[in-house]
Amino acid sequence: MTYTHTLADPRVEAALSRMFERAEQDEVTAARARTELPGGSAPMSPQEHADAAAEIYMPISATGGELLYNLVRAVRPATVVEFGMSFGISTLYLAAAVRDNAAGRVITTELSKEKIAAARRTFTGAGLDGLITVLEGDARETLLDLEVPADFILLDGWKDLCLPVLRLLEPRLRPGTLVVADDIDMSGMQPYLDHVRNPQNGYRSVSFPVEDGMEISCRL
Repeated sequence: MTYTHTLADPRVEAALSRMFERAEQDEVTAARARTELPGGSAPMSPQEHADAAAEIYMPISATGGELLYNLVRAVRPATVVEFGMSFGISTLYLAAAVRDNAAGRVITTELSKEKIAAARRTFTGAGLDGLITVLEGDARETLLDLEVPADFILLDGWKDLCLPVLRLLEPRLRPGTLVVADDIDMSGMQPYLDHVRNPQNGYRSVSFPVEDGMEISCRL
């Protein structure tokens, strides 16, 4: 069967449809996870958060995914870096664009071993596994060894870590690099937004009204 772009590949369509359908149960799954958490008010580490959310998809919206696909097609980045893979919905959109550009790769990060195992099966089934490298562990550590500049960045992990991850990557960002952050309406994103919206920090930033909001920032 022929198709005009990778998002129309039946394998990719089926994977996205299946995951979006399962993600509709996120509220129920999250409520169950909260009841199963141990008592106490001590803050959880990123790994503990990831373990508690091991069954929660927390997906990007389909419209947000289409936007990511179009941006990557237009920018044609050699290296796409994603912070916060979850089950890999956004990763599929990124990898589909990379495939259709006929150049580039996606490097994504995730803390949950369960999600990594499931996502790798999905990537293989969709025929995109050869374009995706999954870094397991805390992105603040795994991305330290990134050997090439990130040409396109998606920040969709724990919101309080989006700014630290961006600051980690900033020394190697070239002019014109696009940095996209999802769920900007969440309160934990304010320090990040303050950073990219301050012209002194070297970005030109614009918000898009997609679901909980996306911020697209161009490195100047």
